Amino acid sequence: MLDIHFIREHPDIIRENNARRGCTVDVDEILKRDQTHRTLITKIDELRAARNKAAEAGKPSEEEIKQLRAHGDELKRLEEQQNENQEKLNELLSWLPNLFAPEVPHGKNDTDNVEIKRGGTIPAFDFTPKDHQTLGEELDIIDVARAVKVAGTRFYYLKNDGVLLRLALIQYGLKVLMEKGFSPFFTPHLARTRTLFGTGYLPFFKDDIWRVGGEKSDLSLIGTSEQTLVGYHQDEILDAAVLPLKYAGLSSCFRTEAGSYGKDTKGILRVHEFYKLEQIIFCLPEESEKWHEFALAIEERFCQELGLPYRVVLVCDGDCGAPGYKKYDIEVWFPAQDTYREATSNTNLTDFQTRRLNTRVKYQGKAVYPHTISATGLTDRFLIAILENNQRADGSVAIPEPLQPYLQGREEIRKRT
Repeated sequence: MLDIHFIREHPDIIRENNARRGCTVDVDEILKRDQTHRTLITKIDELRAARNKAAEAGKPSEEEIKQLRAHGDELKRLEEQQNENQEKLNELLSWLPNLFAPEVPHGKNDTDNVEIKRGGTIPAFDFTPKDHQTLGEELDIIDVARAVKVAGTRFYYLKNDGVLLRLALIQYGLKVLMEKGFSPFFTPHLARTRTLFGTGYLPFFKDDIWRVGGEKSDLSLIGTSEQTLVGYHQDEILDAAVLPLKYAGLSSCFRTEAGSYGKDTKGILRVHEFYKLEQIIFCLPEESEKWHEFALAIEERFCQELGLPYRVVLVCDGDCGAPGYKKYDIEVWFPAQDTYREATSNTNLTDFQTRRLNTRVKYQGKAVYPHTISATGLTDRFLIAILENNQRADGSVAIPEPLQPYLQGREEIRKRT
């Protein structure tokens, strides 16, 4: 949600931003309804004040009683008009996307994202590398075929050392984040519409969300623990002394993958359900750029310590979701595809979410909206990237050193006999 005062003062900036975003919301209609809102509020306040003054004056005359009744009827009419206007204004405001940071590049899609830097060394195999699904099946740690029979396409089983590898990644990632001051959370896997709206997933990504419980239900499966962790402080006023708040969320994530028909049909790169460790930060508005870079440094550390070749890209305006002000993606190398694929995203959301959720902070004598940062910690994409980058000619996979303590000191994964 954008600040209505900013919209009044800078309508041309909003129009330009809408054009970059492909947003068709009529800014003139917003300004018109905002003016109507202020006019109606003034009239309503005047009528209420007149009614209160008359009540304090003692017993009214017959003429005054008629006038009070007329005021009451007019007040009811204006309040109904105000409620209707406010509802339509809120609907328009709810569809306005966030602004962009000045450095966000122009582009149509992810092919126009701008590479910032690279890290790690792409492995040079003296054999043809296998894809992660083939490796997983041969090592008996991933089973896609049976998952399809049970749940349909884009689902998978992790089993045997696949389970242990995921748990090792989680324990390693939590250790790093907790050392950096993050508090760990297991969050609900369901969220109410208000929370999904507040975090900006509704109405912008409604087709990506699994609704559960029938038409009368107000619950949906979460697509990320960002939704439940940013929603954690809705309708609260925090003390500035507690900021930054750093939360590490652990949850399954559910995505419909609407619009992805035919993409990544082999393997488990693009699925309906996966597990994720998430970074969420609440911070003062003037510090969000610093904490955005802080979260990025942690994502890079994960890639570096796990030995995964990666690159950082600054996401262009055509690939940045409506709530995002500035976004980085980290793409890791997948040898079987001979390319980099997205493994993490990291977004500075400014006060877009906290305004929608009414989360404020006492700061310098007034209540302000804190900024939020949402960044991936680790997901199963790291697991499959490890399989592909660390594979050996004999079919075994080397376990990255940071994960070995969580796998009984083992250095490799081999098929169980």
